[in-house]
Amino acid sequence: MRPLLLATRNAHKTREFRQMLGPGFTISDLSLHPEIDEVMETGASFEENARLKASAVSRKIPGLIVADDSGLEVDSLGGEPGVRSARYAGAGVSDVANRAKLLRALSTLPPSVSRKARFRCVLVLARAGKMIATFEGVVEGGIARQEMGTGGFGYDPIFLPKELSRTFAQLSATEKNSISHRGIAVARLRAFLEAYPLAG
Repeated sequence: MRPLLLATRNAHKTREFRQMLGPGFTISDLSLHPEIDEVMETGASFEENARLKASAVSRKIPGLIVADDSGLEVDSLGGEPGVRSARYAGAGVSDVANRAKLLRALSTLPPSVSRKARFRCVLVLARAGKMIATFEGVVEGGIARQEMGTGGFGYDPIFLPKELSRTFAQLSATEKNSISHRGIAVARLRAFLEAYPLAG
């Protein structure tokens, strides 16, 4: 079993990583490390934020660390919420508030305006403050006009992946993980780790 620590306290993300990485990996996260302060996401891109988290956490905890930064980009909103996806409606707000703000913003635009959007995920693998590799996953789609489904988290109830008529929140975990931005990035991470020396 290969131990891997995720630089997150988001239980939803940790669960998805466990599902996607499967057997062969022992996944833990920062919920076991209350002594680690939250890393401020001050980067201008998902990769910059993931690097900040990976660097900070890997300097304090031994072993392989994976940091994730991901979010939703809506073309007609100039790429928002982007790196501010988790705090789009304000710091510490709920997923419901973030989704409501996004739907309100789109409702002020003409009906003919594109609702094209994408989810983007960047993973950074690090050890002892040094970046080892970076992995990215993107899934194209659009924003529904109302929430649909009860699964998933974040913007899942309003994101319609391309060529599907169901939101991420209407898909099973297996279906979502097979096509999602995080699923793509984690598959690339898993392939890298399977070839990475255990003592590396």
